[in-house]
Amino acid sequence: MTSEAIYYQLKDIIKVYLPEDVSVDNITQESHLIQELNINSAHLIDVVLDVEDAFNIEIKDNELQALDTVSNAIKLIQEKIPN
Repeated sequence: MTSEAIYYQLKDIIKVYLPEDVSVDNITQESHLIQELNINSAHLIDVVLDVEDAFNIEIKDNELQALDTVSNAIKLIQEKIPN
C-alpha cells in the first residue's frame, strides 16, 4: 500500500476526532496530532484503535509515542502491513 493511500485513509480516520476549531484541511503529512490538530489523549487512543481496525494491524503500547505526526503514523502503518 502506498504512503499516499495510507495518508488518505488515515486522514478519514483522524477527521472524526478533530475539535470544532480545526479543519480537515489542516491535516497534512507533517501535522502533529496533538500540538497542531488538537487531538486529545482520549481521542488519540480512538485513532489508534480505528487505525488498527482499518489496516488490520496491532500497535503496541511502546509504539504509541511514534504516532506523534501523520507522517510517522504512515511509516509505522507501512512497517506493520503484511506484504
